[in-house]
Amino acid sequence: MEAQELNQADAEGQEQPPVGPKTAVVSIVGRPSVGKSTFLNTASGEKISIVSAVPQTTRNAIRGIVNTSFGQLVFIDTPGLHESEKKLNLRLSRIASEQMHESDAILYLIDATRECGEEEALIADMLAPYADKLVIAVNKTEDMRAKPAASRAFIAEKFPSLPSGRIVEMSAKADHNVNDVLKALYELAPVAPHLYPEEYYTDQEVDFRIAEIIREQAMNRLEQEMPHAIYVKIDDMKMVKPNLMKVRAAICVERDSQKGIVIGKGASMIKDIRVESMKACRRIFDYRVDIDLQVKVDKNWRQKDAVLDRITK
Repeated sequence: MEAQELNQADAEGQEQPPVGPKTAVVSIVGRPSVGKSTFLNTASGEKISIVSAVPQTTRNAIRGIVNTSFGQLVFIDTPGLHESEKKLNLRLSRIASEQMHESDAILYLIDATRECGEEEALIADMLAPYADKLVIAVNKTEDMRAKPAASRAFIAEKFPSLPSGRIVEMSAKADHNVNDVLKALYELAPVAPHLYPEEYYTDQEVDFRIAEIIREQAMNRLEQEMPHAIYVKIDDMKMVKPNLMKVRAAICVERDSQKGIVIGKGASMIKDIRVESMKACRRIFDYRVDIDLQVKVDKNWRQKDAVLDRITK
């Protein structure tokens, strides 16, 4: 979705931009795999957050920036919220909770293909105190399994006073009604100076983006619990030519037995991850990224505060 689409709607007289710049920090909240990262990428028109069918893909509060004639929305893609006592998952939930408290607006995504059960009810109850700055998007309406009416019934029960204009049926994947979601968020945005220059679409550092690209390529190739047992560490990063960056990186696993799985037979898996990561970097950066990729063992890293502090900052 390109920002100029909203600008075009403005030019046609459908709505007028506010007096003075509008700016809002918006937290995207929802269960794992609800489509938060897909929405962020679609809304910004750029690849910002990694996308995987594996739940709990997002581990950080990732910022994506949308600029239109209506103002600037700084989105924070928070980790998916769900019940778990695991140390890493508790940290991810804490990140999401902190961002909600500090945001100007909250975008709550509900998956129309899944029943709104106990876990959804817990999230809704957590969001109840923030109803005055809440927009709800019922996502994945393009899916044949979608039951938006059931999602709306759940919303009516949990948020009976929420204005209808702040409830939108949407498909982030198909870019359907994403503009309507943005407009609802702009209605909540205060008049304030922009936080970033208009040409920015993210504030992520290059090393973080490359590490996330590598992790995405690995996660989408590994099976079962392996995606959650890895993290990516950038050991060195250097521009050797104006159009070439050299990167030394490592996919870190928890146990020796997992190392061979990531390397693959005849090093086929690690080669595929490396090659596809470099291709993905080429689509994002205006220079080539040459990646030297290894696999290292960091035993039981999910129980180490120093590692968790680094990968969930």
